[in-house]
Amino acid sequence: MAAYAAACRRALYQGTGSTGTRFFCSNTVSELAKPNGKRPVLFDTLSLVRRLEKRGVPPQHAEAMTELMSEVLNESMENVLDSFVSKGEMQKVELSQESNVSNFKTEVKSSQDHHFSLLQHETEKLKSDIEKMRSELRYEIDKVTAGLRLDLNLERGRIRDELNNQSQETNNLTTKLDRVSTLRSLPKHAILCI
Repeated sequence: MAAYAAACRRALYQGTGSTGTRFFCSNTVSELAKPNGKRPVLFDTLSLVRRLEKRGVPPQHAEAMTELMSEVLNESMENVLDSFVSKGEMQKVELSQESNVSNFKTEVKSSQDHHFSLLQHETEKLKSDIEKMRSELRYEIDKVTAGLRLDLNLERGRIRDELNNQSQETNNLTTKLDRVSTLRSLPKHAILCI
């Protein structure tokens, strides 16, 4: 490669090719600018070498400077290209992100549905427990109420019996008092007879 470039330069110095026509090197665009198989920065290295030589730079120095400039430009371009993303890569990333967002939405929806079903299950369980406690409470209230009614009825019966007893005693006492008062009203000698 370097030999070809040197042959092109020599032909340019002489001015003509073997056919008598002006020789034009077909490799006027930099062949040196191919770093690591990536896209090279293309510029006219031959033109740069000529310009440097016109300003008094020896040909070997001009070639070395051009080669170094080519490497620097290629490295700079690689650094710049590394910081950018191609449209295709960007579309791949967008599709990947959209897929990730879609997957995330699906997971969130699934998680929400799962949690909602768990909440519904817990709510139903709580409702069932509350209804069970309600029925147990009703049973206990009915049981206590029945016990109180029984106690009240028993107490009422006891009070009625007591009132009947007191009424009989009152009647007996009244009868005795009537007898005593009738006896008092009788003369003393009739009392002695009796």
